[in-house]
Parts: sequence; C-alpha cells; structure tokens
Amino acid sequence: MRVLLTHTPRTREQYYGPRALADLRAIAEVILHEEEEALTPAGLIGLAQGADLIIADRLTTGPAEVFEGLPDLRAFLRCAVDIRNIDTAAASKAGVLVTRAGPGFVASVTELALGFLVDLSRGISRATRDYQAGRMPDVRMGRQLQGSRIGIIGYGAIGRRLAAIAVQLGMKVLVADPNVTIEAPGVRQVGFEALMADADYVVCLAVATEATENLIDAAALARMKRDAVFINLSRGNLVDEAALAAALTEERIAGAAMDVGRATDQMPSPDLARLPNVIATPHIGGLTPPAIQAQAFDTVAQVRAILSGEVPPGAVNAEAWSRRPSRRGS
Repeated sequence: MRVLLTHTPRTREQYYGPRALADLRAIAEVILHEEEEALTPAGLIGLAQGADLIIADRLTTGPAEVFEGLPDLRAFLRCAVDIRNIDTAAASKAGVLVTRAGPGFVASVTELALGFLVDLSRGISRATRDYQAGRMPDVRMGRQLQGSRIGIIGYGAIGRRLAAIAVQLGMKVLVADPNVTIEAPGVRQVGFEALMADADYVVCLAVATEATENLIDAAALARMKRDAVFINLSRGNLVDEAALAAALTEERIAGAAMDVGRATDQMPSPDLARLPNVIATPHIGGLTPPAIQAQAFDTVAQVRAILSGEVPPGAVNAEAWSRRPSRRGS
C-alpha cells in the first residue's frame, strides 16, 4: 500500500519525527513531500496519484477536488485533531475514509496554559523585554494564583486537566460548558456570561464550531473586569480580534495571552501579538516530543488498521467508506 506523507521536510522533522516515519515505512511504501511549501490542492492531486492513503499535516487541505481527482485514494488521515479544512461530505460521496488523530497534546497545552497564567500574573515577559532593551523594568504588584478566580470555557480533555490543577493551586475554578454536567470537586459550573464577569483569568478552550465563531466578541469582553486577563488556547476564530484589540488598547482588560489566532497555520495575528500587554507564542501548545509522537504514531496505527480492512480509531465517516480494503495488502 502506498502512503503519501504531506509534511514539508521541516514540519516532517518537527511534527512527525523519524521514529514514526520508520514505523510507517515498515508497513507501507511511503511517498514524501520534499518541497518547502505546503501542498496546494492541485499539488496534492499530482503527488498523490496512485497513492492509497494520504497522511496530511494541518496545512494541507482536503477540498472536494482532491477526492474527485484521486480515484485510487482509500483514506485521508489527518495528523491532527482539527479537520475543518477537509470536505468530509465530498470524501464520503467518493467513498474515502477521513480520520483524525487523537488529542495527544493535552498535557503539553495545559502546561503552556500554566505558563501564561504565571507570566500574565507576574510580568515575566514584560520585565525581560525591558532588561534586554537596556531599561529598568517598572516594579509592579503581581497577582497570586491562589485565591484568584479562573474561568475555563470548555470542559474537554484540556479543560478538565487545567481545572484539576487549578484546584490544587488553590484557585477558585469556574467552568462554562453547556454540553456537559460538571460535578468535579472544587469546580463550579456557571453560565458563560457569569464566567466572563467573575473570572480574573478567562481561558478559552472551547471547540471551534459554527456556534462558537466569535464567541469572545465585544459584548463578552465588556463583561470582563478591568484587571482580568484573557487566554486563548483553542482557535483564533472563537475571537473577534478587532474587539479584543480595542479592549486591550483601551485598557478595558489588563492583558491577554494567545497561542492561536487567525494568521496562517492558526497562529496569533501579528497586529494583536505586537501589543504591549499581550503574550503570544506561534501555535506551539502541542509542540513537545510526547505530544507530536502521540499523534504521529496514532496515524501509523490507523494505517495498520486500514491494511487489515478495519475501521481505525479516529474515523469520522466510516459508514461511507466504500473504498475499504477487505484484507491486508488488497
């Protein structure tokens, strides 16, 4: 079976790794993308001719034309959780399986959230910038996490882990998620509006859907306290960036930290990231060896399952998979 790995040489090294690639090569013929630019749909169709499977990085899209132009394709495997740029309906119509990798980045993203909480509280980045520029930093009163209120929007795997750690830190934990019932010790479930108004730290971890588009808008930001801060570790499209920029520049909230945004590859938008009361990182929340290896090896396991004619974990349209092999090597 022939498998195309769409990662560029740089992203292949960082986001897939040699160990997973070696395991993949042990079970399939692997085609590599050797150019430095991400594949366009036309480029993907050209490189994937004759391939049975595609393992796609998060920048490689899967529009309808890809499934129409690759009659031999059996499955499109995303080496990430987010599959919003894959036309799953078109894949289903063509009989192509679509899968996603599991969330192996939970611990990694949670740890970055903790870093943001401490930095926003104690001005570490601000003081460092001043010292590096030859200036004496202002000596400012910090905020202690213990006793402060953290508001977590979304109670998925990362939200649950962060809430549990926050409880251990002695924080008062508020969670808003209309899709679950929360009974964890030390965690109080509240409505979204109440969370925005009461939290000292608002942490956005909600899933990106049509319903959560611009969830953090001008009205939501207006509910926040002037000394509260906003942290986004979900996706940029949950935030009205113009409204957030206005709240920050007018000092209606104290600051923000973000690992995601509306720039390329879901990175923070430069106009927001350059503001003096913002901490920003270039979408590195899940960029640690354990997190990356978990998702890469997840795709290898999915390939093994497909080789055996089985539905792999992470499949999202198994009922439409008509190009499914019946046995290993078919």
